[in-house]
Amino acid sequence: MYKTIVYSTVLAAFTLAMLLPNANADTQAKTPAAIAKPANDSTVLDVDLLKAKINSSLGLTVVKVEKTPVPGIAMLVTNQGLFYASYNGDYFIQGKVYSLGATVTDLAEESLAKIRLEGIKTFENDMIEYKADNEKYVVTVFTDITCGYCRKMHEQMADYNARGITFRYLAYPRSGIKDRTGNLSQGFKDLRSVWCSDDTAKALTSAKSGSGIAYRICEAPIEAQFDFGRQIGVNGTPAIILSNGMMIPGYQPPAQLEELLKKT
Repeated sequence: MYKTIVYSTVLAAFTLAMLLPNANADTQAKTPAAIAKPANDSTVLDVDLLKAKINSSLGLTVVKVEKTPVPGIAMLVTNQGLFYASYNGDYFIQGKVYSLGATVTDLAEESLAKIRLEGIKTFENDMIEYKADNEKYVVTVFTDITCGYCRKMHEQMADYNARGITFRYLAYPRSGIKDRTGNLSQGFKDLRSVWCSDDTAKALTSAKSGSGIAYRICEAPIEAQFDFGRQIGVNGTPAIILSNGMMIPGYQPPAQLEELLKKT
């Protein structure tokens, strides 16, 4: 009986020893599969897949994708503004993201400032400029001739210029590019007529004063400027872009704008 028990114990130990290497082998064999990233892994950024998912789910056109300091979260520049999303596109975020370091930083505004300055360069030859003789500052302003505060700002151009502030205008038809019937909006056609004029500065002043403008058609970049404005957060006029990329929405009196520019 004693021998039988010993024999059984030894046999059990031997069997266990034989099984353990196999168990280890199975574990090792499974390790690569465990490490492999699934198609919808939230830690891997596939720009093309993310763009496609956002477009199919929300109908947004993603112009640019960048990683953020937040793990697994990407910044999306779209035709409707700036948003955030998880790398796999399962989560979409609208709003601000702040970095809480030594100082509180608005990551969205920080990113948009760079994008604004980069985008403005593409319209260097398509802006309508009112240059200050003693230029100290340059602002880029999205404008519409039907905007009351845009007209008020333009009426004070001599005061802005006297303070050394040069104005460069980009077009932003508040009514959009097309009206409800699908035809080009009147706002678009009016701004196009201005940008197609031989003397654009004179034409814009005339249009904003209510004197009217001769109807003209050309390949003016009105739609491109409007689309750019929407991408960088413009949703009304006037919208003032400073030399550091910061955007100031709304009308700013000459003295107030000058003080603001002194601080930037």
